[in-house]
Amino acid sequence: MSTYVYGITAGSHPGLPEGIRGVGDPPSEVRLLKEGGLAAVVSDAPEGLRPKRRELLAHQNVLSEVGAAGCVLPMRFGSVAPDDKSVTGVLAERAEHYRERLEALDGRVEYNIKANHVEEAVLHHVMAENAEIRALAESNRRSGGGSYESKIQLGEMVAAAVKGKEAEDATALERALEPAADAVSVGPESTGWLANVSFLVNRESAEEFLAAVEQARDRMPHLEVRVNGPLPPYSFVEPGPAEPAGTAAGGMDTGTG
Repeated sequence: MSTYVYGITAGSHPGLPEGIRGVGDPPSEVRLLKEGGLAAVVSDAPEGLRPKRRELLAHQNVLSEVGAAGCVLPMRFGSVAPDDKSVTGVLAERAEHYRERLEALDGRVEYNIKANHVEEAVLHHVMAENAEIRALAESNRRSGGGSYESKIQLGEMVAAAVKGKEAEDATALERALEPAADAVSVGPESTGWLANVSFLVNRESAEEFLAAVEQARDRMPHLEVRVNGPLPPYSFVEPGPAEPAGTAAGGMDTGTG
């Protein structure tokens, strides 16, 4: 049977929580495969696995529970090897890389920060900071709403100012939180979010990072700031060497799910 891989940890990891289960229906029993001072967190791979919500959550839950007791390098969802021997073979072949990353990420967790504007609040900021917009808005008001052309012009000016404010606030938020983190990874742009940034944080100083988030919220009340974490350090696991022969496509490849 194929082997599903959740992540890689040190062979000295305290071990798995009792009764932990992973992907599949019924959920598969999670186990450790050890090789040369490393261990892969695995289970039997179910047939027909699809990235459904239940399976994605099961994958993340295994990583979160294992990561609570020690550093784990997370694999992408759907990482499957032909069998247990293939997994231990990859552990042996990439041992140096995996040990380096485990050492670099030991005791650290990821917090993902997303932010967008509170619409009414940011419009107030734009009006307050831009005399040209204020003047046109007032002129339109005095003329009973303004001409079609002036309304279009005002809308375009406000949209451009809000866009500029998005970039400005994204940078300000990142700079406010960066001193409380060990590393920063800017995520892909996502519709509806002006900022999508992950921070690598020492587990022992997580409270300081969260305090910095609250301070940023106080200083920028026109932002809605959402925090997701602590998470395994998905965004800070550097890709390893090329796939060795015998592993499934996408298998044993560290990174986000």
